[in-house]
Amino acid sequence: MFWFCTALVQLFYSLEGKVEGTLQASKWKIMNKTELSKTDRIIAEIGQQIICGKYVPGSSLPSEAEMCEEFQTSRNIIREVLRALTAKRLVEVKRYRGAFVAARNQWNYLDTDVLQWVLANDYDPRLISALSEVRNLVEPAIARWAAERATSSELVAIEAALNDMNQHHQDFNAFNEADIRFHEAVLSSVHNPVLQQLNVAISSLQRAVFERTYMPDEGNMPRTLREHQALYDAIRHQNADAAEQAALAMIASSTRRLKDET
Repeated sequence: MFWFCTALVQLFYSLEGKVEGTLQASKWKIMNKTELSKTDRIIAEIGQQIICGKYVPGSSLPSEAEMCEEFQTSRNIIREVLRALTAKRLVEVKRYRGAFVAARNQWNYLDTDVLQWVLANDYDPRLISALSEVRNLVEPAIARWAAERATSSELVAIEAALNDMNQHHQDFNAFNEADIRFHEAVLSSVHNPVLQQLNVAISSLQRAVFERTYMPDEGNMPRTLREHQALYDAIRHQNADAAEQAALAMIASSTRRLKDET
């Protein structure tokens, strides 16, 4: 849990760099792999090599010249790749010495790509538990405050995202984008500027979980939609206790699906 909370603190104190990394991550999620730029493909390949243990923490990456040869590309692109991996806290570039893999507890688990790569690489009960703990720490409070503070226009935004989830529940990308908009609209309705600054972190965490737990089958999707409807109804009726319980139920369901998926 310590390394996950460390990532949250790092993001809070270094938000600008994480915003750039997370926006890039979001772009990757809505594009087919074949549509990625060469730079993005190299970032993904080296990032996954680090996660998978080809390059262990503390070890050096190949030199710029070696990576240029391996990926048949220019030094400028390799330097851009290293900047992106540094923003994800996977790599530390030491002057005159080269690039080194960062310690695992420094990795930015709130970066969507890092979290997806870790989840895809190996089942780690500690990570599943940490994800659940962080969501249980943050999301029920957000739901409670939303029920107490949401305006009529904010309810419209939450309902619109919910309607899109219902309409596109068989479309992976459209459903997950609507799901993220739903939770972002709930967060926005809290009117807390500090929490709003953590929107990138919260959305990144949710995106990684949602994309791993998307299950459009009849055994899961109706429950997912009912849970979101319950949260919206609680917020609309200004029932803070019900909103908190709806958020907890939602987290419990997605945690179960995440365990099944991994």
